[in-house]
Amino acid sequence: MSTITIILSWFIGFYLMPFQNEKELNTEIKEVTVFMNGAQVFETGTIQIPAGESILKITNRSPYLDDKSIQVKGTGDFTIVAVNPKSNFLESKIISQNDSLFSILSKERLLLENLNAEAEVLREKASVLNTNKNLGGQNNGINMTQLKQAADFFEKELMEIKQREISNKQKSSQSKSLIDRLEQQLNEFQNKTFTPVSEIYIKVNAEKSVDASFSLSYLVENAGWFPKYDIRVNDIQKPLQLTYKAEVWQNTGNDWKNVKLRFSNGEPSRSGVMPELRKWELTYARNIVFDPMASFAPVGSVSGVVMDSHDNTPLPGATVMIKGTTIGTTTDVNGRYSITIPNNSNRLIFNFIGMVSQERPITGPTMNIFMEPDAQALSEVVVTGYSTEGILQGRAHGIMTRQAPRSKTAEAQVIATMIKENQTTIEIEVEKPYSILSNGEKLLVDLKKHDLEAQYEYYAVPKLEKEAFLVAKITGWEKYSFLQGEANLYFEDTFIGKSILEAESFQDTLSISLGRDRGIAINREKIDQFSRKRFVGNNVDEARAFRITVKNNKSQKINLTLIDQVPVSIVNDISVSIRELSKAKRDEQTGILTWKLELAPAAQEIVELQYEVRYPRKERVILD
Repeated sequence: MSTITIILSWFIGFYLMPFQNEKELNTEIKEVTVFMNGAQVFETGTIQIPAGESILKITNRSPYLDDKSIQVKGTGDFTIVAVNPKSNFLESKIISQNDSLFSILSKERLLLENLNAEAEVLREKASVLNTNKNLGGQNNGINMTQLKQAADFFEKELMEIKQREISNKQKSSQSKSLIDRLEQQLNEFQNKTFTPVSEIYIKVNAEKSVDASFSLSYLVENAGWFPKYDIRVNDIQKPLQLTYKAEVWQNTGNDWKNVKLRFSNGEPSRSGVMPELRKWELTYARNIVFDPMASFAPVGSVSGVVMDSHDNTPLPGATVMIKGTTIGTTTDVNGRYSITIPNNSNRLIFNFIGMVSQERPITGPTMNIFMEPDAQALSEVVVTGYSTEGILQGRAHGIMTRQAPRSKTAEAQVIATMIKENQTTIEIEVEKPYSILSNGEKLLVDLKKHDLEAQYEYYAVPKLEKEAFLVAKITGWEKYSFLQGEANLYFEDTFIGKSILEAESFQDTLSISLGRDRGIAINREKIDQFSRKRFVGNNVDEARAFRITVKNNKSQKINLTLIDQVPVSIVNDISVSIRELSKAKRDEQTGILTWKLELAPAAQEIVELQYEVRYPRKERVILD
């Protein structure tokens, strides 16, 4: 044996040898503060410390534990000498649900065995029938009636056997295909790099044996929450019902069982250093690059699939966020996502542990993303498996389903919460303990329910959409500590779509769009007799005229704000002359026109706008 081998063997043996007076400290997760990205975990535990110097070891902790964030406090007659985190590469935490896959695979293999047994029985039965089809020979005295009855019997039995054999083959083929896919999935899990677990070593010194209590906290990645809302309106004469929720997820490697939850809008992973302005050196712009996305303001929603570029497999648990907002979601078990986009937002950020983060411009309603492995983080690849079993029904651990109430029975109480406004952050504390498993699945936690006094008004922009939108206006909304987020809209207990609660607005009044109301008919048409083009000397005069008709088909009076526009010239050679606005309020800077209409049931109102544009004959101006 070489000298190097002897030294290496001695070193490994020394490393594996337990420290003198080393004891395992068992701690439990009691509280968790969940941030938009990451979480702070609080644990407690007790142990008897012997006299002298000891090493207390906390094992099997999250691979995504931030070493620099560990804080340890002790109660008792002893001294904490040092705290050292370590990564245990001899043990790996498989953050997955392989057990679920193995369970499904075992059940499917048993089903295939039963199908094979059934096929064998059918073959034996067919063989018995074929052996006895000669009816005992030619001289057995069977008459024609008995012969026909026997023939019918054999035909019926053989037909049933053949049909069952066809069905059996189809089921066996499907079962074999599923078994192959499950085995491939499990093989893929086993071939991937697992993440080493984190361990915390606490060195203590005591003059005598003493009972000790410990509390520790640390930050972990691969967890987070997004603010969500359910907004219900049953009658525009009554207050609006708003349910504030947290869509929380975690795949840290440690289950949170019956823990006290807090949700914070803080971002500990971001730098807290105030930015500093540098010298602004102005020079000539030799090259101007036009960014077609600079003015792109998508409206609606974006959906798609996030996949691994290496093997095109979906990535469940990837986070999708709208840049510069608190609006986000995570992909489901099939890697799919759907997110509502507020106005003036045009970029999405995609993140997944072990993959390179991507920031993409929004190019349309469907965006499929392929993520590349992060070469610097290959040792931190997380294997995440999912099961379709265990779908919540009703209410479990405070989690509510989205089913609308079907009767007049009393509603389930929302869990009590307390909102704490710190100097720089807001925390929402949930009083009832929750259990959140480390599987990346999204859970909805009810935070608060509010009945908000609101003024309801309809808005319409018929140049863009010939439908009216109901908007609720809420004053004094700042005291509720809302965050910007997606909102599910319900009118008279019917889901009507999604919207955005713009809680970061600078306005005194919070406006919430409650969706379209097809009970208001709107039509915008061009009046051809006033729309013309003529040449006057070196200039061209073009006129445009539009008629907007609004009819209230509802059984109640409505207030409608009607919005349109006239063009605004930014060139001296182009002039705009207003001919008719039907008493609209006009913003001189933007050209936006506003009509405030009050319509009784079945009432109809017509407004018109006419303008004329003069520009040089050699130029071309787009007016349509």
